[in-house]
Amino acid sequence: MHATGIIAEYNPFHNGHAYQAAQARLLGGSDVVIAVMSGHVTQRGEIAMFDKWSRAASAVSAGVDLVFELPAVFAARSAQHFAAGGVRLLASLGVVGHLSFGSETADLQSLENAASGLSNAVVVQTLKFNMESGQTYAAAMSAALTAGGHAGADFISSPNNILGVEYLRALRKYAPEVAALPVVRLGSGHHATGINGCFSSATAIRRQLSSSSFIDPVTANTMPPNAVAIFSQMLAEGTAPADPSRIDSHILAKLRSMKNLELLSIPECSEGLENRLVRSANLGGTVKALLEHLKSRRYPYTRLQRIMAHVLLGTTKSQLVDFDRSGPLYARVLAFNKKGRTALRSISRRSSIPLINKTTAFLNSRSMREENLSPLQTMLTFDVTATDIFTLCLPNPSRRIGGLDFKRSAVYSENT
Repeated sequence: MHATGIIAEYNPFHNGHAYQAAQARLLGGSDVVIAVMSGHVTQRGEIAMFDKWSRAASAVSAGVDLVFELPAVFAARSAQHFAAGGVRLLASLGVVGHLSFGSETADLQSLENAASGLSNAVVVQTLKFNMESGQTYAAAMSAALTAGGHAGADFISSPNNILGVEYLRALRKYAPEVAALPVVRLGSGHHATGINGCFSSATAIRRQLSSSSFIDPVTANTMPPNAVAIFSQMLAEGTAPADPSRIDSHILAKLRSMKNLELLSIPECSEGLENRLVRSANLGGTVKALLEHLKSRRYPYTRLQRIMAHVLLGTTKSQLVDFDRSGPLYARVLAFNKKGRTALRSISRRSSIPLINKTTAFLNSRSMREENLSPLQTMLTFDVTATDIFTLCLPNPSRRIGGLDFKRSAVYSENT
């Protein structure tokens, strides 16, 4: 069996994702397309708009065969760690021969040159200096690679190109046997906020759906029909869209009660920010106001949102160091179709990490509260916590229940 892998968020799944899946199958000559997808907390530190099982099911209904969850300890991370987590999980399955990713360019050599540049000692030193000077990782990377002659000034300006370079770096380090397949994005830019024909950004789609109880025809045109049906039902039932502002008070209360050492242990929180966090948490009644007070060149919105995600999850810097050392410790199945079921049989024989269909086979509500958890159980606990946080953001109060991860299993779809 030959599989092509994709690392994604599908928040929500749209026509651009379906196009990429089709291209991944075609270019990779693959029997099966496997996606590794963020769960309920995304790479930008945001709460996902739709639950992970429904997002995975929408993907399986429209071009992907099998979806695994990227553990939260890798999902809510900077591009470098997000990419490494996804690549390592795919490589662990033992069947993936290609990695497909969206990019602003199909010029693999340009992406490879940039990835090679980040192995150059001078470029690395320049990157570190730029970040210490207050630049974001993306800006610092772009400037360092440009100065070193490894990329043009505008090459790394796109989030997709940044991720593409990080995927290539991760492949070199963790899965050199896996070949890269860049697929050029169609339609709107990554962060475009307006609906633009049938290929619009997930950002624009989320913006349109954030305050709606139905999917209008213009927005529906941006997603495959099966995905529209899945998400429409959720909107009607009040199980979407998740609104993170519903847990603002929880975040502010937690920040106001944390000690300095606790604040300094938050991932991506460097010395000096802990005092600003407390002051800003006392100045307003919303997380939006908090982020406005904190935003700076060194701390753009995305990094601050990830810090808020880690506050909610309870992750610490030392824990992430351990998880980065081990990589993903399990492959949790979220959705699959007939081809995906066949792939699972092959993966079960070849995978170097255990497959999880039912969480309770590895962790339950009682054992989760115990002190002596294994590294696998600890990693899985953060996924469970992310789900419990997600449900508190739902519009229908009766749906804000805890422990969903212990009650739900992978979704099977008849679509192939």
